[in-house]
Amino acid sequence: MKAIIAHAAKDLRIEETADEQAGPGEVRLRLATGGICGSDLHYYHHGGFGAVRLKQPMILGHEVSAYVEALGEGVDGLEIGDLVAVSPSRPCRTCKYCQQGLHNQCLNMRFYGSAMPFPHIQGAFRETLVADAYQCVPAGDLSPGEAAMAEPLAVVLHATRRAGDLLGKRVLVTGCGPIGVLSILAARRAGAAEIVAIDLSDFTLAMAKSAGADRTINTASEPDALAPYAVDKGTFDILYECSGAAPALLGAIPALRPRGIIVQLGLGGDMTLPMTVITAKELDLRGSFRFHEEFATGVALMRKGLIDVKPLITHTVPLDDALSAFDIASDRSRAMKAQIVFS
Repeated sequence: MKAIIAHAAKDLRIEETADEQAGPGEVRLRLATGGICGSDLHYYHHGGFGAVRLKQPMILGHEVSAYVEALGEGVDGLEIGDLVAVSPSRPCRTCKYCQQGLHNQCLNMRFYGSAMPFPHIQGAFRETLVADAYQCVPAGDLSPGEAAMAEPLAVVLHATRRAGDLLGKRVLVTGCGPIGVLSILAARRAGAAEIVAIDLSDFTLAMAKSAGADRTINTASEPDALAPYAVDKGTFDILYECSGAAPALLGAIPALRPRGIIVQLGLGGDMTLPMTVITAKELDLRGSFRFHEEFATGVALMRKGLIDVKPLITHTVPLDDALSAFDIASDRSRAMKAQIVFS
């Protein structure tokens, strides 16, 4: 079968790799659609991010949907031909964090397309994939592209859970890539009263506006636009920091009211934080990393029509032209979510 394999920075190849068969409790899948994530782009452009580096060839991809092709022994609840959203989260279920229900903090996590451990965990950008049955969430009412959006949606649903009660709250979103725009959708669904989104790209800000942001601010052309929100110790109750960029976080902190909550989703490297201000304003800084049970919740919300991800899918490219999809996905002036069609 064909797979999309990163060998090093700027060395991405479509290559043949070994096929697999489903064992007990497993499902053999024929991949339908895969979405290119920010981490995939880090591997493509830089060979990794932070201390995480490619040390061996690795199949990329973790945002995928697929069709059930074969069922292993003991699998029920799925039928041949079913469209499923495939969760890349594969915790061991036995370590101390899994036993506490913190599956996203699993000590032995096997998350598709991750160079964090060595040997690396191979990804899902391949024509056929064998997955555990519990990873496969039926998505029959959705298109393959929508089903492949379940993973980034789960990321922001987990972040929204970390944020706590959003009903009637004022929300600031920094960084309007796919995670930022999905955060707007999730925050609105959770009852946010006002949402302001900031970015450096007019294209992404237009997407944020269409997703329901009440106001969008381009901080490149309006560098002081957040200043009025900093009056009287700040305005916003919640910050979704989706950029991973220190200037975005530092610029947003003055606009948070005392005891506001920062939910940090973006992973752009370590930052130097204004701890005096964070302490004096009694701000809460909450990390948000991956997800687990929120994956099925995201699929359910999409199937019920409560969250619409279709407008975020801006480009769809066939597998044979997949390498160009990575360049398209890297262009924030025209791409929100680029996806690859496998079948």
